[in-house]
Amino acid sequence: MQVRAPRDDDFSAIAEITNHYIATTAIHFAYEPVLASDLLAGWRQHARYPWRVAEDDAGRVVAYAKAGVYRERAAYAWTTETAVYVAPDAQGRGIGRAVYAPLLAEVAERGFRSAIAGIVLPNPASIALHVRLGFASVGVVREAGFKLGGWHDVEFFQCRFTS
Repeated sequence: MQVRAPRDDDFSAIAEITNHYIATTAIHFAYEPVLASDLLAGWRQHARYPWRVAEDDAGRVVAYAKAGVYRERAAYAWTTETAVYVAPDAQGRGIGRAVYAPLLAEVAERGFRSAIAGIVLPNPASIALHVRLGFASVGVVREAGFKLGGWHDVEFFQCRFTS
């Protein structure tokens, strides 16, 4: 497996991974599938925020981690929102950590003070991954989103890069 920055031609696989979560779970709150072209445009537009992909030995993108804008106001410029998604057939092999840890290291190197991750509950695997990578729970928003016929809580986690 190789972890690297994405290339333009990776965004079809990134969209496929994302769309799995949109269509089948409440983990991603979107209702409509994303387009690879929209993801690519967003990545290009926000070059300050790194992304990483994990490519298996066959050259297939099986996971990605991304950083993005946390909030639009200037005072939030040194906090980023992060996420990690692993293809369903690649879960449980440590790929999430392998792609997420380098992303967080790069975020810190770029001078960000912290990363925020919102995890739709319940998701014990994602919580465990974030805690292993240095995130701490900072609170739960009850009934934050409605999807798949029910209300879902979101727990927010923060990883601080400075003391």
